[in-house]
Amino acid sequence: MFRLILFSICTLLHAYVFWRAASVPFLTRHASYRVIFLAAFGLWALLLVGLFWGHHRTGVLAAILELLGMNWLGILLLTFTFLLAADLLTGFGFLFQRIAPTLRGWALLTAGILSDVAMAQGLRSPVVETYEVTLKDLPADMDGTVIVGLSDTHLGSLLGKVWLDEVVSRVNALKPDMVVLLGDILEGNEASHQGLIPIFKQLSAPLGVWAVPGNHESYGNYGAAIRLMEEAGLRVLINRWREIRPGFTVAGVEDLTTLRRRGIKGDQVKGALDGHPSGTTVLLSHTPWQTEAAAEAGVDLMLCGHTHGGQIWPFGYLVRLVYPMIAGEYRVNGMTLIVCRGTGTWGPRMRLWHPGEISRITLRRKK
Repeated sequence: MFRLILFSICTLLHAYVFWRAASVPFLTRHASYRVIFLAAFGLWALLLVGLFWGHHRTGVLAAILELLGMNWLGILLLTFTFLLAADLLTGFGFLFQRIAPTLRGWALLTAGILSDVAMAQGLRSPVVETYEVTLKDLPADMDGTVIVGLSDTHLGSLLGKVWLDEVVSRVNALKPDMVVLLGDILEGNEASHQGLIPIFKQLSAPLGVWAVPGNHESYGNYGAAIRLMEEAGLRVLINRWREIRPGFTVAGVEDLTTLRRRGIKGDQVKGALDGHPSGTTVLLSHTPWQTEAAAEAGVDLMLCGHTHGGQIWPFGYLVRLVYPMIAGEYRVNGMTLIVCRGTGTWGPRMRLWHPGEISRITLRRKK
């Protein structure tokens, strides 16, 4: 359903983008309207194939078609944004009629340049973002504990074994005491996940490797996704907590966006924390919602993902309307919240302006 809605919207965007492109003098001097129409239809078909065929199959051809289709989606959204800005400045051509077509040409050029930058940045390895969090009830012997967090890896046909192997090596090189995976770990069909288990098993941390599911785990076979995570050695926390050291508890909640989509209401965060012991509590939640409830329930540190930091500027401004705490560190009623902007990418292998993130969080005991 999500892809159907997305494709319907993109069909309308195609019509708008190529309608406006057909009014740019530079293009019409070098291409006929028929060529422009054929280009529009071909790219529309590429997006259709990438969304509904390539995404659900394995193999080189499927991966190439999905990559091309998804990257065209990113380019389309950027192009629409700049063409719309040009139209707003010129009253959709009714004002400044002589320069309006030229402005649309500059809009196309700007979108093309930024698309190239976004594709280059989307192929970059994720960077390590460091945080230091002071916790008043942290056990003295845990001062200096290092948690390494990954979110939104979206492992499937576009990001697979080679990419994961590099990320796992980098995580282990950080010498973490605990590793957490914050949802949207898997993407696509089950066949595309073959070979991931041995790589995940290479993750090493004395306090364990913990995970919570995200919304994308629920789009396919939810049970199979959870089983694969558990077979890979990930300790999956769904609405429960575990005291892994005296005075140090880690808890996890089912993805809050998934629960909302299912019409399930209530305070799931408090339910997941019910009866948790005193001391330091770290909560893992894919979506950065119910943060005030978490702080009220005694959570000291909440770790989330889901937002991708907007992934492609300027769409972060829209993401903020739903997820105001979009990336980085925040304070919520005395609780520290850290939102990872995503280790991988969803859809387009594109990022503008910030690369993917591996979060390295050092815990300090309050003096």
